[in-house]
Amino acid sequence: VQLQASGGGLVQAGGSLRLSCAASGRSFTSACMGWFRQGPGKAREFVAGVNWTGRKIAYAEFVKGRFTIAREEAKNTVYLQMNSLKPEDTAVYYCAADLTIYRNDCQYPSIYERWGQGTQVTVSS
Repeated sequence: VQLQASGGGLVQAGGSLRLSCAASGRSFTSACMGWFRQGPGKAREFVAGVNWTGRKIAYAEFVKGRFTIAREEAKNTVYLQMNSLKPEDTAVYYCAADLTIYRNDCQYPSIYERWGQGTQVTVSS
């Protein structure tokens, strides 16, 4: 079971990036998928999570209105669209998957049991 995150890069403040996380080895269509990030010298923090239906979504306060999480079942992929990026969004972004199916509350790090390798996002001022 692998999660492959991609889409990171260098962008100017105010710009946009779309991260992708493709799952292989098994399907996560019935489980929570989430995005987390770890900035320089900081602890890993929750960014966004989406439940198995795609309709129950949780966001960290600091990304509400700027980031959008979505899942595409046919591709076993979850996306994170990031708009209006700020220098403080600079971090390594990780996708994660829950192994318990049909959970609806996807905001707690402890539920995630599979993690991708991370993709670097750097926002310049």
